[in-house]
Amino acid sequence: MPDTRLSDLTRSLLSAATRAGAEAADAIAVDGRAVSIDVRQGALEQAERSEGVEVGLRVLIGRRQACVSASDISPRTIAEMAERAVTMARLAPEDPFIGLAAPDQLAQGRDAAALELADPSEEPQAAALEEDALRAEAAALAVSGVAQVQAASASWSGRRVHIAATNGFEGGYARTSRSTTVVAISGEGLGMERDWAAESRVFQADLPDAEDIGRQAGERAVARANPRRPKTGAFPVLFDERIAGSLIGHLLGAINGQAVARGASWLRDAMGEQVLPKGISLIEDPRRPRVSGSRPFDAEGLPALRRAIVEDGVLQGWTLDLATARKLGLQSTGNATRGTSSPPAPGVGNIALTQGLRSQAELLAEMGTGLLVTAFIGATINPTTGDYSRGASGYWVEGGVPLYPVNECTIAGNLREMLTRITPANDARPHLSHVVPSLLLEGLTLAGE
Repeated sequence: MPDTRLSDLTRSLLSAATRAGAEAADAIAVDGRAVSIDVRQGALEQAERSEGVEVGLRVLIGRRQACVSASDISPRTIAEMAERAVTMARLAPEDPFIGLAAPDQLAQGRDAAALELADPSEEPQAAALEEDALRAEAAALAVSGVAQVQAASASWSGRRVHIAATNGFEGGYARTSRSTTVVAISGEGLGMERDWAAESRVFQADLPDAEDIGRQAGERAVARANPRRPKTGAFPVLFDERIAGSLIGHLLGAINGQAVARGASWLRDAMGEQVLPKGISLIEDPRRPRVSGSRPFDAEGLPALRRAIVEDGVLQGWTLDLATARKLGLQSTGNATRGTSSPPAPGVGNIALTQGLRSQAELLAEMGTGLLVTAFIGATINPTTGDYSRGASGYWVEGGVPLYPVNECTIAGNLREMLTRITPANDARPHLSHVVPSLLLEGLTLAGE
């Protein structure tokens, strides 16, 4: 479908909303395609393909709003959507903070070409995806000690998004993604242990070889064989790069404008205070080329700009869309996100934490005795106090060397205190949307044997 059709759809939605009685409106149209291939024991297990167009409409009447969505794009459905949305809006509760952006707030540059968010090469054939999945599975099975491969899959997706509003904004862009994932299992019966490896890229040519991904999954699963429970007590913990981003994710959730506006954030009073160690910054950059979280503008048409969330350890600001910014008496940070069936809400795309100068191995040597965490199971996080408790597995470390795999343990602490004690490694992967290295933390409570 050409982009002009998505543009025509959003314009039709806006026109229908105006005719139905809306005072203001915005519309989104998404054209998506996806192919996924799963293999098992050297044969095709499942093949899925989906494609279609979805549209969403938000109408505003005074300080009331309503959203509707549909996958039928006929003129009759569009008219019915608009009428239903206007009826719903008239019955909705008032919200004094909703509203479209002022024209002078809108992004002037709306071309996403420089961001390289869509691979211009042809959509891969299902046979090519199946070959990738089979090669990845075979490579995992070739690792000595691997009993079976639970899942091996390869997928591709592409979509185009177009947004328009009655304030004059209109813009759109395309995205693509190519991925390979493997989950391998070592051992048998109650002694089975699993681990995984996965890679995803915007451009197919950037994706690592499927055999390397499968081999990595197999080696990780074998390394987890015969785990024990770790010691109980206060020990340093090193979060592996694969899961370190979850720790920073809790910080990002706490500075989300919706949580702050509700007073339900453990960082609600921390603006201008030290939340990370001195010398460490957390930067959002929505304009990194070939990165999945990049965007030329946000879901309300505001420009996507680079900003320091934390600078030299000090919290600089919240993550805001227009409504949460108005509620807090601030300006939007251009972080509105939305789907076809919901109104805008604040969300973060690309972030990068300052990396350290030492490798993970060097941080392990510094740690001496403690726990290297490579996976989490479940979580109990108090969003108001920041109290943190998670089931974890990984490797027990003594003398700076991982000695044996561990599981069935719990890590506990308080996020506000934990984050001010992190020491970053230098192993973050730059192609990810969240670039976060391995993180060493001192003095967490471990509950093990």
